[in-house]
Amino acid sequence: MAEGFARLVPLILLLCFVGAFAWVGFQIYVYSNDLKARGQKSLEKRNISFDPKGGMRVGVKEVKNEDYSDRQQNYLVKAWNLSTWPEYRSRFWNKDAAQGGPAGQSSGLSPRLAAGSR
Repeated sequence: MAEGFARLVPLILLLCFVGAFAWVGFQIYVYSNDLKARGQKSLEKRNISFDPKGGMRVGVKEVKNEDYSDRQQNYLVKAWNLSTWPEYRSRFWNKDAAQGGPAGQSSGLSPRLAAGSR
């Protein structure tokens, strides 16, 4: 009888190893499906959904044309206000700066050009 049991030990060990690997594989499968469901819920909160055909559908929040143009104009005004061009002298505005300006500021012209224009 011991000889018959000794012949079954490798089979029992093989079934235990296969069962352990099957259990680990099943746990990985369950965890991956749970992770997929949590990811889909998270993306649905951001108006993103997956199409059954393999694509993705993105929902866009409606923005009124007036709000869009206000934002665009705001960015343009900010860019204009933050930009500088220090060597530019217009002949249409800032005429006081070209004539020396308040508090004795120079016109930005070299002394030779300033003397020649008088």
